[in-house]
Amino acid sequence: TYAPKLILLDISDINCIRDVAKDILNCYGCVDILINNASMKVKGAVQSISLELDKKIMDANYFGPITLTKAILPNMISRRSGQIVLINSIQGKIGIPFRAAYAASKHAAVGFFDCLRAEMEEYNISVSTVNPTFICSYHHQPPSANWEASMWK
Repeated sequence: TYAPKLILLDISDINCIRDVAKDILNCYGCVDILINNASMKVKGAVQSISLELDKKIMDANYFGPITLTKAILPNMISRRSGQIVLINSIQGKIGIPFRAAYAASKHAAVGFFDCLRAEMEEYNISVSTVNPTFICSYHHQPPSANWEASMWK
């Protein structure tokens, strides 16, 4: 067994993910199970959410998990062993009003991990997507004019 090692990672900061993955692999040699469970969401009408905020949601919910997965994947492929799990959302299957950026990012993630599942079968790597219904997240309700502050993490 290994002593736990705390590694802080902002999954929306794409530039640092590869370095963190490298640190993990250097420390432990491999990753047997990768669980992608970070997410950000915002509630608001499409016309009220800035493109910048749309991109931030996409970075956290789509580009972050795929960047981390791609950084760990070569090690799993070389060992012909591993399991990758995406904790996603039912909104990756259906969209609801006032959650366009969130639903779009979750739809994209489902598409990516569905394709990855088919590609990894020959390497004995299991890829699973879990789509729970609504969950209670930490949230601070800001004034209605401040959409940036209404982001849930």
